This record gives sequence, C-alpha cells and structure tokens, in this order.
Amino acid sequence: MAQQHLDPTDSTAGPSPTGDALAGYLRDQATEFLRALRLHRETGGGPPGGSEESVDAARALRRSVRRISGSLHTFRPLLDSDWSESLRPELAWLSGTLTMEHAYGARLERLLLALHRLSGATVFPAQAAGTGAERLPAAPAVAGPSGQVPALERAQLTVGAAKAGALLERQLTLARTRAHSTALQALGSSRFHAVADKIAVLASEVPLTPTAPGTDLRPLAAAAEERLADAVAALPLVVAGSPYNAEALIHGLSPDPAPHPQDAPWHQVRLLLRLHRYALEAQKGGTGPVDVRLLTAGQALDRHRDASEAAAAAASAARTPRIAPATAYALGVLHADQRHEVEAARFAFQQAWQKQTVGTP
Repeated sequence: MAQQHLDPTDSTAGPSPTGDALAGYLRDQATEFLRALRLHRETGGGPPGGSEESVDAARALRRSVRRISGSLHTFRPLLDSDWSESLRPELAWLSGTLTMEHAYGARLERLLLALHRLSGATVFPAQAAGTGAERLPAAPAVAGPSGQVPALERAQLTVGAAKAGALLERQLTLARTRAHSTALQALGSSRFHAVADKIAVLASEVPLTPTAPGTDLRPLAAAAEERLADAVAALPLVVAGSPYNAEALIHGLSPDPAPHPQDAPWHQVRLLLRLHRYALEAQKGGTGPVDVRLLTAGQALDRHRDASEAAAAAASAARTPRIAPATAYALGVLHADQRHEVEAARFAFQQAWQKQTVGTP
C-alpha cells in the first residue's frame, strides 16, 4: 500500500499551518452553522423530508457540526480544555439527533429500490391484499418438472416483496416521523440553545491556548492519520480483496438482533477517515483540492454503513409477528442482498485504499 507523504521539514511545502489556521477554520464552520440554522428555522418546521431548502439546511447543519466536533477532537491540545470538553458531547448529541431523520429516509429508499431490483419489476403490484390477488397472473395448468407451478410461485413471491415493502415503509416512515419530531423538539430546547450560543461565540472568538496560535498543526494531524492507518491495518483487507468471499454473511441466521460485530471495525475506520479528512481541511483552511483517494474510500465506507444498517432493518422487519411466509422470505432475500452490498463496499474500499496516493496534501 504505497503512499506518499510530505516531509514536515520540506521547505517547498509552504509555511506550516498553525493554530491561527485552525481558528480560521473553526470560525468558518461556526458561520456555516449559523447560516444553516437560520435557513432551517425558516424552512424546517414542516413534515418529515420537507422542502428541498429544508433538507439542504439540515445537511449543512450536520456538516458544520461534524467538522467542529472533529476538529475539537483532533486538535484538543490547542484549545481551552474546559470549553472543548464541555462542547464535544453536546455536538455529538446534536449531530446524532439531526442525522436520524435523514438516515431513516435514506434506509427506506435503499431497501425499496433493492426490493424492486430483486423482484425484477419496475413497480410492485398493488399492496392491498385483495387488489394484489386480483391482479395476479393466472397459473398455467401444466406444472414444471418438479411438480410445482412456476408462474404461481413467482406471483406469490412478487406479492411477498410488495408486502415486505409495505411493512418496511410503515416501520421506517414511523421511525422517520418520530426522528423528525425529536429533532424539532431538540432544536427548540434549552440544551440546543446553549450549544448554539457557544457556536455563535465561536464564529468570532476561538478559545485557543496561549501557545496555540504559533503551534504547528501537522503533528496532531499526523497522529490522526496514524490512528486511521492502524485501524485500517487491523481490517481483513486480504479477504476484502476478493470480489466474493461471503464473510459479510457470517452470523446471518443468528437470532441476535445485532449479529454482525464484524462491522464495528469498519465503522470505526469510517469515523477515523472522516477525522483525517477534517484535519487536512483545517490545515488548508477549508480550501484546496480534495484527495480523491480519501473521498473514494470514504464513499465506500458510507455505502458499507448504509448497507449494514439496511440489512439490520430488513432482519428486524422479518421478526414482525404473524407475517406471511412469502413476506418473510422476501425480507430474508433482502437481508442477504444488503449483506452482499456490505461485502461489495469492503471490496471497493480495499481497492481505493491500496491505490498509490499521488500529491497527497
């Protein structure tokens, strides 16, 4: 895994980024937060999903909160400890609260698209049981070689996929609605206003330590990169380098509601990769070219997280009491499909990560 890194002593690399650059980066992110908050207050009080402006505002809020929180984590020796340690958990709470509505909506869309793809149809038959039964094609009189009626089986499986989609839509839409209500309540709470007040102050004044303005950011950023490299080294990249290995299907039949502890190290790498990217942004003041390799690797890990959570949602829906066998079967196929997507995302990450980096900042 050949990588190129700038020599910290290289005089051609330009002036060293210092705490002053970090302060400018944090002020910019705080300003983005305040701008997004104003737009969200103007447009974000509607139903889940809301208008395009509301969705964009919520995305901008999450984006700025993640970057402020990540910078406080990576560069905490340069910041007032009492201030940063009190703000970091509040930012984590806010980020998690703002993320859930979007996550449930994206999960539902992902699962429904997968069901459409797996059923081989662009649209499902009507989801109402009576209407769906009326629209089923008539079964042929001649059975197949196994003595079954293939057309009837296909029709039953199509209805099972439709009912699975309806079940997922009910469950995840309800979860999304609750997450929307929770987010609105959070944004109106005294806890949020306290966080917003601190970020508003951050937009004009960053509480650096006395020595921070002239301190080089690169050693702390390099430490974040080393933590990422160590976490990646612990991943089974040799196994992930095979296009098909079925490792992601291990424990697929476990009764445990969370049967995939193997996903946790990949999720951790995703978080560390994000911290590394934010550290690079802080050194460049939020400007400059994007490292395509890191971006591609991050996108693969995002897909890994999304597929993992979608598979868990399908498995949870399959545990719904008294559902029809065809519905449970469709959810089982959907679960397996998403676990294969997990595997594909691991392979994509392995391919992106092991490419030689050219011109890494």
